[in-house]
Amino acid sequence: MPEAFTYEVLSAPGGAGGPRAGLLTTPHGAVETPAFIPVGTKATVKGVMPQALRDIGVRIVLANTYHLALRPGPDVVRDLGGLHAMMGWDGPILTDSGGFQVFSLAALRQVTDDGVTFRSHIDGAEMTLTPESAVAVQNALGADVIMALDVCPPHPCPREEVEEAVRRTLAWAERSRAAHRPPEQSLWCIAQGGVHRDLRERCARELVAMDFAGYAIGGTSVGEGHELLRQVLGWTMPLLPWNRPRYMMGVGEVRDVVAAMASGVDLFDCVLPTRNGRNGCAFTAGGVIRLRNEAFRSDRRPVEEGCDCPACQSFSRGTLRHLFAAGEMLGPILLSIHNLRFYMRLFERLRKAIREGRFDAEARGLLDAYYQNG
Repeated sequence: MPEAFTYEVLSAPGGAGGPRAGLLTTPHGAVETPAFIPVGTKATVKGVMPQALRDIGVRIVLANTYHLALRPGPDVVRDLGGLHAMMGWDGPILTDSGGFQVFSLAALRQVTDDGVTFRSHIDGAEMTLTPESAVAVQNALGADVIMALDVCPPHPCPREEVEEAVRRTLAWAERSRAAHRPPEQSLWCIAQGGVHRDLRERCARELVAMDFAGYAIGGTSVGEGHELLRQVLGWTMPLLPWNRPRYMMGVGEVRDVVAAMASGVDLFDCVLPTRNGRNGCAFTAGGVIRLRNEAFRSDRRPVEEGCDCPACQSFSRGTLRHLFAAGEMLGPILLSIHNLRFYMRLFERLRKAIREGRFDAEARGLLDAYYQNG
């Protein structure tokens, strides 16, 4: 890990293989882990001002290589002062490799050992992303943590396609590592392997041998379901270095987060809080509520009792329902902020439980309450 970056495990009452609390230090500040990373795909967390993110406890955000490479382009971002200046965010930023978006959004693509050629979902223009160009784009964007280009297969997927994805992911990780230069950025890799134990273990072992600064688990939350996700964690986590940060990509469902945290994952990102917020769904300790429903028309209660977010402090459920029904932008903004604050409070609660050696009991109570209605 570059000198400007450190990762330290501060508390792990259950030892290796269990939940841990740590501290990731970057040139733009420190992040207590486990931590949730809000998704700012196109250099903004939709509808949420940077100061609002800081106020609710966010310490690190994510931006997307694929989308920013297409628009406005890495040179424009660099000319505007880099992602930190462009986003008005002085804390740590992580950019993903763009691999997931290429394989999920680009309808026409051709994958070779060299890289992937695809047509932009914006204007159909042909583009090529290689391990080297993905690193170069992220170098220009100026994020603190950047990711090696990987191949992310969907689920279900024929085994031979997953084998090919692992082979290319490993080869591309080597090339990404060779292409990376700036010492002020930390390059992490992404472990793939689908739902096949031998492929997951092979990919993890070979990536660890390359000695990356951090390790992500990719290819989950692509349709495999909770039980298979738990199996992937069981196969992969014991092989990842204890002294390096571990990042589970795209995972936000509460039970998935808890299972991953229990196995020692440090970082998570997901669009669920903001996407659901924009669609009128609110996260609470008792589960998700849908504020567009008629039942909330005259409901004077806050979204969640005890929540300290701006939505709960100043607005009622009935008011928020009205804002959505009237098409007022304040509704999605407030609910996005509430949902993000829900995740910040969730992670604060679980970090505290880890430090105090009572994670299992806290997690059981949390899950029982959250899923009480199925």
